[in-house]
Amino acid sequence: MKASIWKWLILIVVTAASLALVCPPKDKVQLGLDLQGGTSFTLEIQQDENLDGSLSDARDQAIEVIRNRIDALGIAEPSIYPDGDARIVVQIPGMKAEDRQRAADLIRKPAYLTFRVVAQKNNEWVKSLFDRNLVPSNYEIANLAQGDFWRRTAANPPDHAERDAIRDFAQKPGFDLLLEKETIDGRDYWRPWYVSRNVELDGSMLKSAGIGYGSQLNPSRSVDLSFDNAGRRAFAKITRDLAPGGPKNPSPDGRRHLAIVLDDTLYSAPYIREAIEGGNAQITGNFTLEEASTLATALRSGRLKARPEVIEERTVDPTLGEDSVASGKRAALVGVAGVLVLTTVYYHFAGLVASLALVLNLILLPLGMVLVAGFFGILGQAGLNASAATLPVLTLPGIAGIVLSIGMAVDANVLIFERIREEMKLGKRFGAALDAGYDKAFRTILDANVTTLLTAVILFWLGSGPVKGFAITLSAGIIVSMYTAIWVTRMVFDFLESRGLLSNLGMMSLVPETKIDFLGKRKIAAVLSVVVILASLGYMYSRGRANFGVDFTGGQQLTFSFEQKADVDAIRAAFAANPDAAVDSIQYQRAGVTGDDLAPEVLALKVAAAAEGETDPAEAAISTLAEAFPESQFTLKEKTSVGARVGSELQRKALWALFWSLVLMLVYIAIRFDFSFGVGAIVALAHNILVTLGLYAVCGRTLTMTSIAAFLTVLGYSINDTIVVFDRIRETKKLRNRLDAAVCNESVNSMLGRTILTSVTTLVSLVALMIFGSGEIFDFAVALAIGVCVGTYASVFIATPVMLAVRPRFNSETAPAPAPKKARK
Repeated sequence: MKASIWKWLILIVVTAASLALVCPPKDKVQLGLDLQGGTSFTLEIQQDENLDGSLSDARDQAIEVIRNRIDALGIAEPSIYPDGDARIVVQIPGMKAEDRQRAADLIRKPAYLTFRVVAQKNNEWVKSLFDRNLVPSNYEIANLAQGDFWRRTAANPPDHAERDAIRDFAQKPGFDLLLEKETIDGRDYWRPWYVSRNVELDGSMLKSAGIGYGSQLNPSRSVDLSFDNAGRRAFAKITRDLAPGGPKNPSPDGRRHLAIVLDDTLYSAPYIREAIEGGNAQITGNFTLEEASTLATALRSGRLKARPEVIEERTVDPTLGEDSVASGKRAALVGVAGVLVLTTVYYHFAGLVASLALVLNLILLPLGMVLVAGFFGILGQAGLNASAATLPVLTLPGIAGIVLSIGMAVDANVLIFERIREEMKLGKRFGAALDAGYDKAFRTILDANVTTLLTAVILFWLGSGPVKGFAITLSAGIIVSMYTAIWVTRMVFDFLESRGLLSNLGMMSLVPETKIDFLGKRKIAAVLSVVVILASLGYMYSRGRANFGVDFTGGQQLTFSFEQKADVDAIRAAFAANPDAAVDSIQYQRAGVTGDDLAPEVLALKVAAAAEGETDPAEAAISTLAEAFPESQFTLKEKTSVGARVGSELQRKALWALFWSLVLMLVYIAIRFDFSFGVGAIVALAHNILVTLGLYAVCGRTLTMTSIAAFLTVLGYSINDTIVVFDRIRETKKLRNRLDAAVCNESVNSMLGRTILTSVTTLVSLVALMIFGSGEIFDFAVALAIGVCVGTYASVFIATPVMLAVRPRFNSETAPAPAPKKARK
């Protein structure tokens, strides 16, 4: 199939679209808190028997309240988004330490909705402000056809101090000056209102609030309200008094307004047309759907009975975030450069084409990330603040996913090139070898990548924010690499071959043809695997809780930098003298290595969770270190707080993730191959997880959600390698008309060069992550490096022997030989 012009046009279009998503990077690429520093809260709406409506409705109401309160801290561009039906993620970049507790208190505080009367002289007083050109700090006057407004000149929203100053600006006794936001021609403006400080009724009296869609004759949207009995009586009295001709508005043409205020934010100030006696009211106006929805949500928030509970809090020092960005960039550049050089040197011109395809992978990756995030959003797994037109938030695990996807992308090119090499050895002309090579490799590439994608879907489904970021970049990388390896490189080769510019592909061959009896060594391999599994798991048992981070045990993880190292025994003694610190474990650890030097050590403490009304163990630990070791100058760099219930939930999710990954792979392999192949693959995967887990613990690392992501990725990678081996066994079986140890050995030997090269290129990427990565990325790379080696070993020594063992026995020596074909006349 020759490349035609429309294929090149598609390539140009998707490349331009992907570049548009990230240019300019400063404006388009959002960094997660692990890359820029700040504080993240995960909130959960608590189920309540008195809760009206669904949890998702309560979640949306809580988001509106929280957004107002975070804005009141004066923070630019906080990220607030839902995570499932009952959870909310609040990410606040660059937050000062003294503001963290204040933010947590604001988030927990119940919403307060009030209905308050607008001053009778409001129009006169507001007109006087504009006539005298009076305007608060950070605002300017905007004279529009719709009226006079104030327009904000500062980038940040007003903080509490500024809001207090506006409320008292050009003060009138008994009234607050509040601002109502209006959006005109896509720009935000603020209209000032003088609102009484007296509360006429509050949100507890509100029964319901929703959007009214009008009729065909009057299609404008409205907000419909309903009050309980107490609210009905109070609202009837207010509207009777303030309606035209009422006791407090005697003029038949007079207009009095009732302000709707949520947490000191003015949402609307509709005027009262008539007395409303039945407890049902309607706020009309030229509302857009978004404006009507926002107002209705705000009204419902004021009577929200389900309160959001902070179940997880993570804090990253901004300097640590800067270091993470720098280390992530270095890891990506070195990893990608290493893979490109290795591929080009080994495959010569074909390797150069593959290298250009890998660079194109990086260019197309943003588009792939948007498409993948959009797909997951359709499945009801929205998160990471992504939309159909914007990139998901980029996290440190996301960068790891990018580096790893580049290392794994080489595998598709290697499979294709090795197939072409085999076809050329059979004496086929170059064009025919190209066709056969791509056609035969396609099925293997598809099966191998689909199984890895299944793991990525499980990761996103059951993972937390950073793990979801890794799942998105890994999924996008796999999809994009299939496009570039199968279609783009083919387009290049077809273009050159059809014009007589390419008639051969010279390649290195460092692995000679081998005839190793791999299956003959299966018993030795089985004993070795059992010994390693039992010994490493025994070591894990001896470590107990030290194997698990706070993600799984609950509590608080504190990471400190220091100028002078203090003795661990002295630190233990200091904490023993202060029982409020409740320290569970103390250890110095290195995150990795940077350049030629080892990365600086950090002190990692695991302390108990803070109980309400009692001394926070984390604060006690921080003060103990400061007082007992002033010369060390311990500085808190990172803090993670996870509730015990969340820890047990994460354990359950991790086990379910492993279970469903294995089930889906078994089903897929059984369909694509047969059941015996599926059993062999699943046993090998279980082996890989156990060995990787044990060796990871022997390396002194602790289990976190990021390391669980690494173990699930080990599943994806090792099943990829197993599928490639199984596909060659299936092909050789058809050729030899039997399936036995000899056929399996022949197949494994024929794939040995590809297996070694793919493992090496992936390890190059992982070594870059270990050398230049830090923190959880170093842990991630260690786990995956172990998994790559173990997975390669298991594809040959575990998966294949088990597959043979569960099949009906077929003795090739006693089986009747196939009847000879009759010679054609």
